[in-house]
Amino acid sequence: MIMPPATDRFMTRARVRLTAMLILAATIIGLCTLFATAHGTVDSLGRPLGTDFSNVWTAGHMADQGRAPEAWDWPTQHEVQKQVHHNDAIPFYGWHYPPPFLIIATLLAQFPYVAALLIWQGLSLTLCLTLVRRILPDDRDAILVALGAPVVLVCLGHGQNAFLTASLLGAGMLLLDRRPWVAGMLLGALVYKPQFAVLIPVLILARGNMRAFLSAGLTVTALCLLTLAIWGWPVWQAFIESLPLTRHIIIEAGATGWEKIQSPFAAIRQWGGSIPAAYAVQAIVSALAIAAAALVARRGSMAARGAAALSAALLCTPYVLDYDFVLLGVAIAFIAADMAARGTLRWEPTWLAYAWIAPLFGRAVSEWTLIPVNLIAAIAVLTLATRRAILMDGALTGFRSWPFRRSREEFVH
Repeated sequence: MIMPPATDRFMTRARVRLTAMLILAATIIGLCTLFATAHGTVDSLGRPLGTDFSNVWTAGHMADQGRAPEAWDWPTQHEVQKQVHHNDAIPFYGWHYPPPFLIIATLLAQFPYVAALLIWQGLSLTLCLTLVRRILPDDRDAILVALGAPVVLVCLGHGQNAFLTASLLGAGMLLLDRRPWVAGMLLGALVYKPQFAVLIPVLILARGNMRAFLSAGLTVTALCLLTLAIWGWPVWQAFIESLPLTRHIIIEAGATGWEKIQSPFAAIRQWGGSIPAAYAVQAIVSALAIAAAALVARRGSMAARGAAALSAALLCTPYVLDYDFVLLGVAIAFIAADMAARGTLRWEPTWLAYAWIAPLFGRAVSEWTLIPVNLIAAIAVLTLATRRAILMDGALTGFRSWPFRRSREEFVH
């Protein structure tokens, strides 16, 4: 939500700055309280500090002990989590990642649990903030508003990897034209979180950048071969064998909680729809999102392409949680940069403000009203990016008529 002087009268820079300062203060106070009231690695509510980080550190710990394939066996990993936290009542947080993420998990497991959590979140958040600064180098409020974004608190509270995911995808899109080999490496590294990488080949090909495509493919191959060299085929076999259970329990049955999952699939399931209906809606939304992002990738500005890619990535998977909307925060930064460079379209500041604040109450609103607040935010940001590409970059040049060209004048202030 870092933006130039807004055309929406209510959305002023002063209000943006004040809101970010208040939420950042609440984030700092909340996290300090969480750690101050913890007992060892367990917080006052009986959960591991960093909650989801428990499965990351435990998987790395098991790999370090020569038990890497067992990380995908849920009962076995739960027993190890109980031992790690010295608490038989500790909740279970399952390990569902492909083997390449086990490389990072093993490195983190070389440190004590709490130290590893702080290193993990500190380094990945720093990467994300550095990216925001690169996107908005001249905006004095960029870091403040990025740090104050509610999704930062959500991600930190869960010890999650969304800062890294957003950094890889955002930096890859930022460098795609100027440094295609580096961009491909960054995008290929998303093999650790493949549900957010399904649209990457389409975007690279839409851009016609074969060097980035080759680089991404080589990076994926190298990371997979590295896991085979370290742990052998058993880790891949364990991962593949765990997929049906993950799909049935976590995705289709919504064991995580439908209010936490903010995908088209989850919305249909939360509204009482069947699994086939949910998959059908998810497929339609995914296809539309990829098509929109490809259109922007082909003809849009660099900033519009980045915003489209990050927001579309959130719409292309049935399993996306509220902490993953760090990606949407980076997408907002991309649009803000485009606004600063080329002007603001009507209602953009208001929708960006909505997308920025949505993770603060998205889970609660979804639980009580069944309205997928965060999903709406992702659709809105993708729509804004696509609109900018159409109106400002002529993404639909072959289909434009005089009335359509006039619409740009009606929208731009």
